[in-house]
Amino acid sequence: MKAVIMAGGEGSRLRPLTCDKPKPMVPVMNRPLMEYSVELLRRHGFRDIAVTLQYLPDQIKDHFGGGGRFDVNLRYYVEEEPLGTAGSVKNAAAFLDETFAVVSGDALTDLDLTEALAFHRARGALATLVLKAVENPLEYGVVMIDPDGKINRFLEKPGWGEVFSDTVNTGIYILEPEVLALVEPGKMVDFSKDIFPRLLAQGDPLFGCVLQGFWCDIGDLKEYSRAHCQVLEDRVAVRLNGREYEKGIWLEEGVSIHPRAQLQAPLYLGAGCSVGAGARLSDGAVLGSYTRVEERASVKRGLTWEGAYIGKGAALRGGILCSGVQLNARAAAYEEAVVGDGSVIEEGAVIKPGVKVWPAKVVESGVILHESLIWGGKVSRAIFGRDGIRGEINRNITPEMAVRLGAVFGSVLQGAVLVGGDSSKSSLMLREALIAGLLSTGAYVLDGGELLIPMARRAVSYLKAKGGVHVSLSPGEKASARICFFESDGLPLPRSLERKIEQLYTREDFHRPPGDAIGEVLRLPNLAELYQRELLQSVSPAKMARGGLRIVLGDPSPYLRRFLVPLLQQLHCTVITLNSGGEPPADPFDDTRTLQRRQKEVALAVRNNNASLGVIIEPGGERALLVDERGRAVQGDLYTALLSLLVFRERRGGTVAVPVNVSGVVEKLAERYQGRVLRTKASPRNLMETGRQEEQRAGAAAAAVLSFDSIAALVSLLDLLVSQDITLGGLLEEIPAIRVREREIPCPWTLKGRIMRRLIQDSVHKRTEMIDGLKVYHPQGWTLIMPDPEKPSYHVYSEGFSEEISDSLTEFYVQKIDTLKRE
Repeated sequence: MKAVIMAGGEGSRLRPLTCDKPKPMVPVMNRPLMEYSVELLRRHGFRDIAVTLQYLPDQIKDHFGGGGRFDVNLRYYVEEEPLGTAGSVKNAAAFLDETFAVVSGDALTDLDLTEALAFHRARGALATLVLKAVENPLEYGVVMIDPDGKINRFLEKPGWGEVFSDTVNTGIYILEPEVLALVEPGKMVDFSKDIFPRLLAQGDPLFGCVLQGFWCDIGDLKEYSRAHCQVLEDRVAVRLNGREYEKGIWLEEGVSIHPRAQLQAPLYLGAGCSVGAGARLSDGAVLGSYTRVEERASVKRGLTWEGAYIGKGAALRGGILCSGVQLNARAAAYEEAVVGDGSVIEEGAVIKPGVKVWPAKVVESGVILHESLIWGGKVSRAIFGRDGIRGEINRNITPEMAVRLGAVFGSVLQGAVLVGGDSSKSSLMLREALIAGLLSTGAYVLDGGELLIPMARRAVSYLKAKGGVHVSLSPGEKASARICFFESDGLPLPRSLERKIEQLYTREDFHRPPGDAIGEVLRLPNLAELYQRELLQSVSPAKMARGGLRIVLGDPSPYLRRFLVPLLQQLHCTVITLNSGGEPPADPFDDTRTLQRRQKEVALAVRNNNASLGVIIEPGGERALLVDERGRAVQGDLYTALLSLLVFRERRGGTVAVPVNVSGVVEKLAERYQGRVLRTKASPRNLMETGRQEEQRAGAAAAAVLSFDSIAALVSLLDLLVSQDITLGGLLEEIPAIRVREREIPCPWTLKGRIMRRLIQDSVHKRTEMIDGLKVYHPQGWTLIMPDPEKPSYHVYSEGFSEEISDSLTEFYVQKIDTLKRE
């Protein structure tokens, strides 16, 4: 039988392991990774094998030759340019004249291909995808199937709100030759992104076969290290070159161990290794062939490749030493540190956790290396959160990190970038660091100085910049920062671009032009005036003068006071400002008690001054809390409903976009005004993008856009109050009672996908929506179950015809999730 091994991978996320070596040749348990794929195919009767190559192909050809050493026949097909998974296999189309298997040369697995082939033939499939249930499906393509295995939906690398199953695409396929007819020769074509969705759309027999067994996609350094541990734990059925000397200790030929050396299972020592007196090996250490471990040296959880040297008293703790690396006397390399081929770590030097040293470098004696030798240190793979990057200043977010982020953003955008932020010392420090990183890539920096977040968004669009960055103190946390990134249209970055930035950041792969091509900075101190002018153009000052509105501002930040008071005065409003005195007020929106206290103060001031309304605005300018003339607070779902009502009153028959978790009263308002409601995912990006599209279509402000621009929302509200001669309290009377309940329930990351799959299965006979999470409709209301994207928890929202029903629905699903967790 015939098969294809896709072995063209560059393995960029494994750098520096793959700087000089193709990913399939990276050793696992002292053998090139692709050897396991060849043996798997041979074990299941696939002996005629095509190998697709692209990156450093000669290394693979030289090692495997014609395949005789492995009792198979190998043919090689080299791509001059990357063609994608399907495009690379298309190169071998003339060879593939019967049912064939496709496997990856850089995954470790013992899945039963014979069972997959029988499944494929029994169902008369055109294509069968081998699937595997995993604990965390976020980094893979999720595949949903019916009970017979027929595929009904694909989700490529979903967010938690889209995780409707825990079965993922392993990249192993059983295919009929006819599938390749869909692949255009010489073009970049991918099976999972292009061919399989096309087969699904055409209704062709496309199936998924869920197999038990071991499968590991060695996609990054953590998975690479973990694969060795899993082999030593006997979790995968593969052949090793060594023999088990004693329980859990494997040795290849020619190993020399001093009698006073200490070995603690599990361990693996390659051919010709030597271990000196007093040396200690333990906790899953794996040594490549001819590694020398001198006396009193220690290797714990560490990995070495061929010819590595660990000097007297040196320590390898969970790090990786590539071929020929010298870790000299008393030097140390710690967790997730990687030292590339031929590098020398001199006496007493320390490589701190997560630091990468590229090949052929020297770390001088006594140096403590906190950052990677080329561009900087290592950060978490997932840098971005729900609304940008947040972290404690000078710990999680440092100036060095900001420089690297600027360099990555500049490398990605390659054009003009707006930079702004608040006036805090910390924000200014990080802004300057970001600017330095941007300039280093040749980017043109537009320095907007002090700006609110909505101002920065608008300015990116005004200036036709490629993107923008805003730095501010994180709401409610003076010691933490928030960094927001924007696309050219001023919207937050899509998740795909965030992933790209994270990958480039982790790989430390930046554009570095010559010194005479460094970028320039243009200072633009008057961008707030452009934003103000746009707001004033949206209303009639003469009409506003007739309104005689009185506004209470609840303890605004110094910048908000300087900007907002003159703006409201130009709208002929009387402004009463509450001042707390002392330090600038912290943002109250993340502190319920502070917000409630401020709201009471504003409500009292509204009544005492016979004001039209009061408003509290967060320092960044995105969120607001309103207080009507009677002292009633407007926030959360009620605030969203109010903004929707503004749109419907301005444009009968209009459309509003609101998140999927917001109360259903918005639909009731839409029905009253012959309007339409678009439900979106809860992320700011999705909501703003939908709102911006509606704004462009209608030629007027959209509720979704106003939700993230509290000043524009306030101006629109004041204009409507005057033009329609109504009070804020009068508008609130139009909005039906809101009865949404919310609960957060802890749930381990490893169970999230499985629990969501069970919830979907249990709701098969109910009306459901899967826009973001799972929304289940009941006769007396609805419940939405949403996995938190940043924490190990679920959020449960319910709304019923009464508060009792809302509480009951919420409690029912909280208990259901608890039960599924225990199962």
